[in-house]
This record gives sequence, C-alpha cells and structure tokens, in this order.
Amino acid sequence: MAEKRYRVLPGFGLTMGFTLFYLSVLVLVPIGGLFLRTFSLSWADFWRLATTDRALAAYQLTFGASLAAAVINAVFGTLLAWVLVRYDFPGRRFIDALVDFPFALPTAVAGLTLANLFSANGWLGQFLVPLGIKGAFTPLGVVIALTFVGMPFVVRTLQPVLEHLDRDVEEAAATLGAGRLRTFVSVIAPTLLPPVMTGFALAFARAIGEYGSVVFISGNLPMKTEIAPYLIVIRLEEYDYTGAMALAVVLLVISFALLGVINVLEQWANRFSR
Repeated sequence: MAEKRYRVLPGFGLTMGFTLFYLSVLVLVPIGGLFLRTFSLSWADFWRLATTDRALAAYQLTFGASLAAAVINAVFGTLLAWVLVRYDFPGRRFIDALVDFPFALPTAVAGLTLANLFSANGWLGQFLVPLGIKGAFTPLGVVIALTFVGMPFVVRTLQPVLEHLDRDVEEAAATLGAGRLRTFVSVIAPTLLPPVMTGFALAFARAIGEYGSVVFISGNLPMKTEIAPYLIVIRLEEYDYTGAMALAVVLLVISFALLGVINVLEQWANRFSR
C-alpha cells in the first residue's frame, strides 16, 4: 500500500479554487470588463480611435523605449549582478542595497530627480547638453527613466543563479585548456541565458506600464515625447472613456503578444541550456 504523502496546504481542489478566484478578481474580471466595454464599439470606430497619428506616435515611443531600456538592463544588469556576486570589494553591500532603490522610491520622485539631473542646468545636464546629449524632455529621457525602474528586475533575477553556479565546472574547463572566453561561451552563458531572458521580460513589461517616472522627464510633447499611458490619462481627463479604452486594449494586446514571444524564447533558452 502506497504511503500517503503529507501536504502542508489543503487539497488540490480548495487551493486551486482559491487561486482561480484570486486571479479572477484581480486580473480576469478587470480585463474582461475592459474588453466587453470595447466590444460595444464598431470595428470602424475602434480603429479610428486606436490609430490616430497621436496614438501611433505614442505606441512607437512606448514600445521602442521599453525595448531599448530592457536591452540595456539585460546587458548592464548582467554585468552588475556578476560583479556583486563574484567580487568582494569595499562598499559592495551598499551597492547591492542600491539595486532595490527603484523599488522603494516613488516613481514621481524618481521622475523629478532624473529631470533635475539631466536638464540643461542640472548636475549632469550642464555637461551633457553642450555635447548634444539631451536627457530631459526628449525620447532619450524616456529611455533613461524606464532603464532606472527596470534595472532591479534583471539583477535580482540573475543573482541567485550566479550564487549557485558551480565554479568547479569552470575550473574543470580551464584545466582542459579552455580560455576565459571559451569557458564563458560554453559553460556560463547557457546557464545564464534563461534568467537573462526572464529578467529582460520583467523589465520590458515593467517599462511598458510605467507612468510616474516618465511624465516628468519626458515633457509629454504630443507626437514627440508622449507615451501611451499618459495619452490614456489625457483621454480620461477629457471624459473620452471609449477612446481611453481603445488605447488601453491596443496596449494590452500588444503587450500580451510580445510577452508571449518572450516566453517562447525563454522556453527555447531553457532547452538550449540543458
């Protein structure tokens, strides 16, 4: 007779029911309500509201800047996680604590701080603007803000993997004559690829929905530095609820599609690393 396995939580039915209820209340019901409200529009009206010149410019900036910020975080976040895990130096714990600073800092405060830093008379802007690098009230400012808020997702995703990475394998590769580059490409990179993809996806998703830190540093110039979430707020302030919902649905569908593609890439990375 098989031994009955002891489980701390109640049975599958109860826990699964609570999980579905929790997800429905927080995720499925609001999303379903948004789509139902949008379905009241005809296709022609929906297309007209969702594809205005101003909306298309906002989509382009939102997804382009989010992608750029996620790529930057994937590269430099990986380097930062590597340094924090593999090297011991004075101030390491302080720098490690700073990684979580974007989590604790209100996004509006982050936006104001970045705008002051990169404005023409700011601490950094007074040196960068004469060189032609304008970090405030430009698309570059949007990328800076999105990189700031997304950086912890990559670092915190990679750190546990790096901490548990078996260094004996690296030493064995070196013993067999592999150089540093060959060891990194053949031993380390396949292991790091899945968490890097996960961190990239998290940073990308966070950047798409970011609002508070962007509105202050971007300047919110229509057709130039206006992001899609801010345009949705503008529509709501104008009491154009159908227009706001049309924009929200487009943003939601494109986000789900992109995250689906990233999940497929993550699964491929997991198979590649085995």
